[in-house]
Amino acid sequence: MSVTVDGDNSGSVPERGRTRWIPRGPQPEKVPALVGTACTLIGLIDIVAGVFPRFRASRMHAVAEVLPGTLGPLSAALSLSAGVLLLLLAHGLKRNKRRAWRAAVVLLPLGAAAQFAWRHSVTGVVLSLALLALLVRHRDQFAALPDPRSRWRALANFVLMGAGSLVLGLVIVSAHPRRVVGSPSLTDRLEHVLYGLFGFEGPVSYTGNTDWTVGYSLGALGMLTALTTAYLAFRPEHPAARLTEDDEARLRALLERHGARDSLGHFALRRDKGVVFSPSGKAAVCYRVVSGVMLASGDPIGDVEAWPGAIERFMDEAKAHSWSPAVMGCSETGGQVWTRETGLDALELGDEAIVDVADFSLSGRAMRNVRQMVKRIERGGYTTKVRRVRDLSDGELARIRRAAEDWRGTDTERGFSMALGRIGGPGDGDAVIATAHKDDSDSPGDPDRPGGPDGTGTGTGTGTDSPYGDLKAIIHFVPWGSDGMSLELMRRDRSADPGMNELLIVAALQQAPRLGITRISLNFAMFRAALARGEKIGAGPVLRMWRGLLVFLSRWFQIESLYKFNAKFQPRWEPRFVVYRKSSDLPRIGFAAMQAEGFVNLSLPIPRFLARRFRRDDSGPRAHRAPGPAEQEIRAA
Repeated sequence: MSVTVDGDNSGSVPERGRTRWIPRGPQPEKVPALVGTACTLIGLIDIVAGVFPRFRASRMHAVAEVLPGTLGPLSAALSLSAGVLLLLLAHGLKRNKRRAWRAAVVLLPLGAAAQFAWRHSVTGVVLSLALLALLVRHRDQFAALPDPRSRWRALANFVLMGAGSLVLGLVIVSAHPRRVVGSPSLTDRLEHVLYGLFGFEGPVSYTGNTDWTVGYSLGALGMLTALTTAYLAFRPEHPAARLTEDDEARLRALLERHGARDSLGHFALRRDKGVVFSPSGKAAVCYRVVSGVMLASGDPIGDVEAWPGAIERFMDEAKAHSWSPAVMGCSETGGQVWTRETGLDALELGDEAIVDVADFSLSGRAMRNVRQMVKRIERGGYTTKVRRVRDLSDGELARIRRAAEDWRGTDTERGFSMALGRIGGPGDGDAVIATAHKDDSDSPGDPDRPGGPDGTGTGTGTGTDSPYGDLKAIIHFVPWGSDGMSLELMRRDRSADPGMNELLIVAALQQAPRLGITRISLNFAMFRAALARGEKIGAGPVLRMWRGLLVFLSRWFQIESLYKFNAKFQPRWEPRFVVYRKSSDLPRIGFAAMQAEGFVNLSLPIPRFLARRFRRDDSGPRAHRAPGPAEQEIRAA
């Protein structure tokens, strides 16, 4: 801060306009980042000092000895332990976590006492206490609540800390080449590390006091791994927010009144999301916390006039836990409300493909490829059925669920913003399922083949030993108000002919009027505008370069393929946006979104047979229902 002095009471005439600089401390909101960065740097210095003997005897270590957290000429084990602890604390301090603040407040006085007792370093004590005073003065900046956690994190900590300790221990064992007795092999050194982590002597020997240095260092790493794992395993659980039965009932009531506004509304009923309601209860925002990002998807649910109240609750929750707020896939209206109410920024993410049933037709040159593909598959003996979930029998619904799970190409279910994660759950009777069938025992053109020309046939013969009967492909739609539906899932048997998805989407569009459907939302095409404009004549070099990068990334992510698939059906495109706080958050938000969508999995894999055994049954008991139109036709026959 600067102050301009225009006069002086001493009688002397000061120089007019002279500026006096008065030093001030850091801005309170920047203290967490400052302290976290300091802990990171000091922790790294401590680790290097504990591992490499030359560094401990260098001029750099003379500077490091007076920094908080280092313990002077104590053993390398203590320096190593302090460095690891500071690194563990640094991220929590940067995120304003209260528990990290408490740990730092305890650790810094201990470090200062050790500095004074072992090195009599006044400078080290002063720096430690200065950092402690900074933490105490700005303690109100460290008020964030803990993140959701479970005891599975203890297992993850054991694996990660164990692997890190193994690598770091191998470096420690190899950092004294002049004092090693003999020429131990890599296997001997690895065995020595494993023994040392558990506090035993290994096969590698050293001259002088190096044996003690290496032994204490390895023992300290093993102790830290054990203690942090035990702490995470026995501390109280704080599970992530999940939809309760009451939350789901309230959301369904809002969707019944306002669900026609957003095609992503029904996906708010995912059971792995939390929800915050507006004070009036007329609007809600559903979210999931991933890697410190509070990630919402789509627009708020409910009355637009009540959105600001729900958004305010969302932002308060993010602030209380020091989460980064973000919204994926909101509409233009939703983006305007989010940015107006919160001061966040919005960036166009892509476009949603929406097909108006009244305008859809297979005729015309633009639809020639789809038309020919559908005709070819139909000549191959495939038939389709398009029905509401409530019109399916229990046995057929169970068969469809099993096929959808077994035909999934990945070990984990993908999808977050446009995925429900279940088929035929309680209250989802209005969802629509389109299925493709082929009875291999019949020849093409058999008049007794299941499935009539109207797509509602219900033949019972399978003609195959497959556990799925004659089922070859599935498409699942969720309700979008009373007259629309959104694509949620596409699965097919790997042995089925190509083009199953096109066949079922065309069947759903053709049978939509019978179900009272006037609009269908297909897949979301990320960066569609860049792909479309970049391939046109006259596109500039920057746009062409951006499109080339997207095409390159399409080798691993469905970017270009989804755009081209959606474009086959001549949809209208509705832009979708990502809302974020600052540009530096975008990489973190993108990574969190990839985790939420299932493209990146950082959790420990669980065998599929265990996942099936312990997976929560989202289907639940099915209520008694009246027979659907297809069953009525069979009974009448």
